[in-house]
Amino acid sequence: MDLSWGNALVAGIFVVALSFIIHRIQDSQPHIDHARFDSAERSTVSLALAEALPESVFFGPHPVFVESIQSYWAVQERDIVPRCIVRPRNAEEVATAVGVLKHEFDDCTHHGRVPSLFAVRSGGHSPIPGAANIDGGIVVDLQLLNKVVPSEDGSCVDIGTGARWLDVSTILDQRRLAVAGGRNSAVGVGGLTLGGGISFFSPRIGFVCNNILSYEIVLANGTIATASETTNPGLWRALKGGSNNFGIVTRFVARSFPSTDVWSGFLYMTASKARQVIQAFLNYTQANAGIHDEYAAGPLVCFTYVQRLGVQVIATNLVYTKPESWPACYAGFAAIGRLWSTVKVRSLTSATNELAMSSPAGLRQKFITTTVKNDHDTLMEIHAAYEKGAKVMRRVRHLIWTLVLQPLFPVMAKRSQPNVLGLDTRTEPLVIVLFTVVWKDTADDKLVDQTTRGIIRDIDHYASCKGTTDPYRYLNDCDSWQSPFDGYGADNKRFLQEISREYDPDGLFQRACVGGFKLGMDDSA
Repeated sequence: MDLSWGNALVAGIFVVALSFIIHRIQDSQPHIDHARFDSAERSTVSLALAEALPESVFFGPHPVFVESIQSYWAVQERDIVPRCIVRPRNAEEVATAVGVLKHEFDDCTHHGRVPSLFAVRSGGHSPIPGAANIDGGIVVDLQLLNKVVPSEDGSCVDIGTGARWLDVSTILDQRRLAVAGGRNSAVGVGGLTLGGGISFFSPRIGFVCNNILSYEIVLANGTIATASETTNPGLWRALKGGSNNFGIVTRFVARSFPSTDVWSGFLYMTASKARQVIQAFLNYTQANAGIHDEYAAGPLVCFTYVQRLGVQVIATNLVYTKPESWPACYAGFAAIGRLWSTVKVRSLTSATNELAMSSPAGLRQKFITTTVKNDHDTLMEIHAAYEKGAKVMRRVRHLIWTLVLQPLFPVMAKRSQPNVLGLDTRTEPLVIVLFTVVWKDTADDKLVDQTTRGIIRDIDHYASCKGTTDPYRYLNDCDSWQSPFDGYGADNKRFLQEISREYDPDGLFQRACVGGFKLGMDDSA
């Protein structure tokens, strides 16, 4: 559909204005107070780490210390100041750090204390405070473990846990290769992969975790181990969605495959098109439930309210992992009148950069999620909840409030290798519901938290009464109070607990490592 110059101008003005607002929020954040980075009294464990790894341990206000904290994606993580940062250069240094931490943990538990000692950081892209940072503790920052090395035959890629997906796609684009990887180029490899991970290639080859051939991991006893289908196979399976509960993964070997440019971009529409867009999404998801076009990714349908502009807009991200424009599967979206479109044939790196630009760093952020069946009334109820949230939070300064709908097809869980996500028994398509919030002031944190919790609980109640609920929760989109492992099913959660006891019998990563979602070991004793 050709666009009028008027519509294109309106859309262009909106996008420019939104970009301006986001940058103004970023610029209005308080200037860095270096005084808060002055390290307090150095703890016994931080001094022991500095002695063991003198070139890789940093205290405030060293520039490396400050840079590491200021590079977290969400402001809530930047507000936390650790005792010191360990930035290991290889797996051996990670093992040394774990050995020191385990010694401190053993000493504390011997004296009846259960300490929160450390956090592990890959990309630092979680909005949850304390997900990859710890107040007064130790941060093991893996950002230097960022090498991306394709095999000579192009069948696999060694990827350091500290790499970002931009690092991966930039190298693989040059080789005309790809892996099942992140859709946002700024996201870290480690967190996304260990949480399951959804990729543009997931309809064809499954979750990101399904395509990991082996893991290099430092265990709680300080040893460096390999987990693969033939070596530590139980641990290998547990890492496919089990998060950071078994050790510190330092390297992934991911299956790679020949790839080309992709067709991708956003369709921008007025809020008045909401019913049409939801119907197009519903039809697309249902039509693709059985025999589907495996090259079609998403769509990601985003309904956004921008408080500073007082307007709502719909942005739908479409991706086709072949360089073919407007494949037939997207006909329902093509038929809806739009203001503007950015869809075009481009590199995978360009496609993931566009998503990264839609969620820049340096703002207060929140994710919260649920999962429902692909049902018209349920999706309309969810959209009504989004509208309610916009009204309740309309006075939150610089609010950007977004509802994202994306399909989850049963075939995605069954492609490639087994995982622990618990989706292999599903026979009908699901919808992952994600709410994201951006705002400026700490004073609004409580209102944002209360509103989003209430909205999710209302949606879950409605879906439960209607028979359209599903227990699965995509771990990487969960808020801190949610329990993604419960949604994996009792058998899978029990399996994860058993693997934790086998490889971490004293519970270092359950009890002393903050961040991530824990396995509820006390509940299974």
